[in-house]
Amino acid sequence: MVTADSSPLQPRAVRLAGPVTVAVSELEFGKAAHVFEAAATDGLRCVAAPASEAALVAAVRAHGARHVIVGVEAYTGPLYAALQPGAVIARFGVGHDNLDKAQATARGLYCTNTPGALDDSVAEHTVSLLLAAARHTVVVAGAMAAGRWQGRVGVELKGKTLAVIGCGPIGSRVAGIAARGLGMRVIGCKRTAAGAEGLCREHGFAEVTTDFAAAVRDADFVSLHIPNLPETRQFLNDARLALLKRGCWVVNTARGAVVDERALFDALASGRIAGAALDVFVREPYEPAAPGRDLRTLPNVILTPHVGSSTVEACARMAQRALRNVALAEAGRHAEMDLLNRDVLGRQV
Repeated sequence: MVTADSSPLQPRAVRLAGPVTVAVSELEFGKAAHVFEAAATDGLRCVAAPASEAALVAAVRAHGARHVIVGVEAYTGPLYAALQPGAVIARFGVGHDNLDKAQATARGLYCTNTPGALDDSVAEHTVSLLLAAARHTVVVAGAMAAGRWQGRVGVELKGKTLAVIGCGPIGSRVAGIAARGLGMRVIGCKRTAAGAEGLCREHGFAEVTTDFAAAVRDADFVSLHIPNLPETRQFLNDARLALLKRGCWVVNTARGAVVDERALFDALASGRIAGAALDVFVREPYEPAAPGRDLRTLPNVILTPHVGSSTVEACARMAQRALRNVALAEAGRHAEMDLLNRDVLGRQV
């Protein structure tokens, strides 16, 4: 029997009659253990499993797992072969460049993510990085912890210009907080001009443009909110960094790959830009992009370990949404899933 629930984020949106085993990567399981454990009442038996592909495959086979829920680990081959057609590879999060959708489709597997579940948390973390940059919070807190009374003169964010690159749900939330909460002037930059008036009206953008150079020309802060796609890889490169005014800060809570970390290091080390606040990196855990270009050695850099979505609330929503996608697949309601490879719908599984 299948029952409906009005909330799109609740695992009880679909209730299954029998137990179905779901392997959940250990880090993600730990972030929302209470949600994964409670899913047993809906017929989903969740088991924690290692994240690395070989170990996850072994766990899938050992537990007889029908579906998997995974984090940011890259999956390149064995996982797709280990799952039976009709299985779900559910991304605990939004970014999905770690999944090979073509392989999944060829095997008749459904890839999903959790849109909307982490938007508020990432937007709030972005603003916290803006505030930390403006007031030198990391530097002065570190000095206090070391026993030094070391004051620094910061700046107010009110009246400053913020360029938001990418005006999707997270970028728009950042714009709203910055414009209406902090009194900043926010310029949006997106690929197409469609919807610009609505973004200004609903989220407080002063203007929205498709021209990156125009968006960042007067920006005191530039915040990136674009996905990692072939066309956006190393989007913030030497050429675009050269368009930022001296004294500008770069904030990235999107994906590490959209920044050329070598070029960013050089711009920071030379004083070409004032600083950078980064939550995401090309390699995670962080490794320098090149010898002698370790961002951790620079005094004008704030680094956090990809924690933008790591709140109790967002983790619970992501777990619920991932489980809902699994339950919908089991119920045969594939069109209602958060599918990343919708072309799989035409395949017989």
